[in-house]
Amino acid sequence: MQNNKTPKIFVNLFNPEVKIGILRYVISFFGVIILGSALIIFQNEDPVNAAKLILEGSFGSMTAIGNTLRWTTPCMLTGAAGIIAFKSGINNLGIEGQMYVGALTAAIVGFVVELPPVLHVAACIVMAGIAGVLWVLVPALMRLFFNINEYVTTMMMNFVAMLLTDYITLWIIMPGFKETSTTIRTPSILSSAKLPTIIRGTSASYGFYIALFICLFVYVLYKYTIKGYELKQVGDNIKFAKAGGVNTTRTFISIFVLSGFIAGVCGGIEVTGGYYRYISNFSSTMGWDGIMIANISGRNPIALIFVSFVWGMLKTGAMHMERATTLNRLTVNLLQMIFVLLVSINYEGIINHIKDKWNKRKMKNQMAKAKEGHYVQ
Repeated sequence: MQNNKTPKIFVNLFNPEVKIGILRYVISFFGVIILGSALIIFQNEDPVNAAKLILEGSFGSMTAIGNTLRWTTPCMLTGAAGIIAFKSGINNLGIEGQMYVGALTAAIVGFVVELPPVLHVAACIVMAGIAGVLWVLVPALMRLFFNINEYVTTMMMNFVAMLLTDYITLWIIMPGFKETSTTIRTPSILSSAKLPTIIRGTSASYGFYIALFICLFVYVLYKYTIKGYELKQVGDNIKFAKAGGVNTTRTFISIFVLSGFIAGVCGGIEVTGGYYRYISNFSSTMGWDGIMIANISGRNPIALIFVSFVWGMLKTGAMHMERATTLNRLTVNLLQMIFVLLVSINYEGIINHIKDKWNKRKMKNQMAKAKEGHYVQ
């Protein structure tokens, strides 16, 4: 007997929600191409050549590929931290600050403590994650016990973290270790605390594999575990979850803990696998990039991997384009922001609004004809 059932993957492709999602990305992609081309032409450059240079800078050599993977790593980690919070109805806008305290903690463990290589790297990254947790617990407890909106508290904690880490580095660590530099930075971490590189001659480290594992962990957590379901329920409706027997206090704190830990780990990997020390303003908006990427990917950890790769590719390619043309890498940053805005548009709502207006106009015309004695079939 012939089985006429359509495979599940193809059924999903015809799902209205999936079709709207595909339409959103297609419109955004072409919108960015059109606006980007106009912007580049306005600067007296060739958009085709600019695109070619971006691809060349991202994949033109093993070094370029390594640099792409290097910048993909923090995108995946900060994006995963964002997804953990956003899928649970929590707005953790403090990922940047949690990265900073994680980075400084990893740097201190890296240059002060002496351990065997594997243990030393693990200690730096784990302690960085714990620092991120401790930092995010402040807004978590304020939200839980005092009902203070985490929008404000997590965002303000970013500035506190950046200033505090700089203060500790400039006035405590640098004088104590006789570090002389015009830049606010800690001493270099020991070689035993450095993550091995994936591609020789680049800063692409094993942090990429850690980030990949964390993205897959987040996917499995929310897709296949009871704990993931509880995390979503508490964020969506804490009273309903409590009525269903969920330990809401513990689960609510778990959301912040997981998000803060991953953000702290990101800061630790930046130190152990990238800069090899804490440097003031090292982040360059990585935390905010993660928040945008989490939303662009539809809060899907698998989609996050691919979006992060594109983000890393654009970042690496933009640097190469800047060296070869008169264009600034900020041009690419601007196009990234435009893409975020276009993806965020509620196309489904626009389409439904147009349909409603069309149906109302059609009904109005039919009623007008009916009054005149003309019946429309």
